[in-house]
Amino acid sequence: MLQDQSFDFRSLHDAYRAGTHPAAVVEEAYRRIEALGDPGIFLSLNDKNAALADANALADVPMETAPLWGLPFAIKDNIDAAGMATTAACPAYAYEAEADAFVVARLRAAGAILIGKTNLDQFATGLVGVRTPYAVPLNALDPEIVPGGSSSGSAVAVARGLVSFSLGTDTAGSGRVPAALNGIVGLKPTLGALSNSGVVPACRTLDAVSVFALTVGDAFRVFEQAAAHDPADAYSRMLAAPHLGGPQPGYRLGVPSPDSIRFLGDTVQARSFQTSLERLRALGAGITEVDFTPFFDVAEMLYDGPWVAERHAVIETLLAEQPDAVHPVTRQITEVALKFSATDAFRAEYKLKDLARRIEAVMAPLDLLCVPSIPRFFGLRDLAADPIGPNAALGTYTNFVNLLDMCAITVPVAERDDGRPGSVTLIAPAAADGRIAAVAQALQLDTQPALGATPWPLPAPISENGTPAPDEIALVAVGAHMSGLPLNGDLTALGARFLRQARTADGYRLYRLAGGPPARPGLVRDRSGGAIDVEVWALPAHSFGDFLRTVPAPLGIGMVQLDDGTAAHGFLCESIATEDAEDITHLGGWRAYLATLPNASQTDKEFDHATA
Repeated sequence: MLQDQSFDFRSLHDAYRAGTHPAAVVEEAYRRIEALGDPGIFLSLNDKNAALADANALADVPMETAPLWGLPFAIKDNIDAAGMATTAACPAYAYEAEADAFVVARLRAAGAILIGKTNLDQFATGLVGVRTPYAVPLNALDPEIVPGGSSSGSAVAVARGLVSFSLGTDTAGSGRVPAALNGIVGLKPTLGALSNSGVVPACRTLDAVSVFALTVGDAFRVFEQAAAHDPADAYSRMLAAPHLGGPQPGYRLGVPSPDSIRFLGDTVQARSFQTSLERLRALGAGITEVDFTPFFDVAEMLYDGPWVAERHAVIETLLAEQPDAVHPVTRQITEVALKFSATDAFRAEYKLKDLARRIEAVMAPLDLLCVPSIPRFFGLRDLAADPIGPNAALGTYTNFVNLLDMCAITVPVAERDDGRPGSVTLIAPAAADGRIAAVAQALQLDTQPALGATPWPLPAPISENGTPAPDEIALVAVGAHMSGLPLNGDLTALGARFLRQARTADGYRLYRLAGGPPARPGLVRDRSGGAIDVEVWALPAHSFGDFLRTVPAPLGIGMVQLDDGTAAHGFLCESIATEDAEDITHLGGWRAYLATLPNASQTDKEFDHATA
């Protein structure tokens, strides 16, 4: 029965293959909305006949050509949909959109069906979800807890199973905090990866369209379809969405040090976070504690500094002509901008650059960060008593991300000791969206959390991560290009993603080439040899030429046979270079060789330059 049908992507597409029609799913989505009876979630619904027409039109579209085929979705009501009102939760500001926002048009072209537009903290100013002149949406898991904002309705709609996914926006954490509070995934892409054309700005230089979904894989699939360069958006960047792979072996994870981590007295949250770190360590993470003080210093600048003037720029005329049309708390926050001068803005920019440089040094040895999504939970009563303080606290681990041009993903984990949803957020520098999503997916699959407030089990990933996509080339790494070794950055900088650990077929010899330090490996095809441990990476096809230019003699790229019967491009060495080389085939791989080096040869372990 459709009433029991999960709306996650895999389950819904399986149902379609079994004969379910998209129009029936649309009918079920509207039925669920009416049956739930929460007037705070949606500010407007798409005309059901229009949604049914979109569903019926899919009959002429092969499912294989439309990755989001038949998936119902919702958008935050600061994002345009043609023919529908955009209010930004302010009736006096409302206008009818003439066209879909750039990202909405892309999602519809990929087969998704728009159901409606969701509630928000007015003008996307807030992390609590209660700063709206409309009814406040109820938290999907506990009506006493705030729903989170500003993308409150979008998060609740997904957590309740009303739609397959939704769009929010994220400037200070609006795509992450509501996800944490409602037990779902919140993906905050690299700035500019998703166009903001047709989106009411909050802080135009810091805004990102975000994605809510039940699973990491679902959220990332939406990201893949929505990401594209938009010439009409001055802040759009030419960043191709990476494909979702697996976590790199031995990835380096930074976490707040015990003396800098903040839980604001929530010991249950502290235990939940520690449990998540233990799971990440078991999944292969190498964990390093770092002082988070400079991150917190950046976070404080977002609302206490002149960036609030960007919010004022959006509604300056409305504040001047109809101040009472703006929510009192929104007005209070926004009018702080009037105290800042242009001089203050430049001073703040200088301070941010100084802090960012310090943080670059912190991030240099790390692949990503893991933080609590929120320091603690807040209830509706807390907000009634203090409209500002709890909001600021909820931004503890989110406010700095966009100011530092980082990407982030909030992922649910096993519930806390008290039954509230567990969650962590993974953060990395710009364009590392695939890296953090890979770790997030592994963590979600490992901890098996509930899917929001739904009764549905966590589905298996839609596809395996061990094969390259059609626009990628598989590359076998033998030495320093492997995960955690010095030249791995040459791959990741070109958009490569880790696929899997592997072994060559029998018939290869591995040498430590003459010269150095540093030590250099050479893989040679030899029938008398054995199998060698390697890694398989996927490199974007358009980057392959750039990568070849970095490969020095006597190395080259040829076809490497693997023990599973497949073959892939990989590093091979000219046989003449092995005449004075040390045969280390018996060790079975380059990592095993590095492990034999004495401490005096640490340079060989840490900087194996110009090798495979």
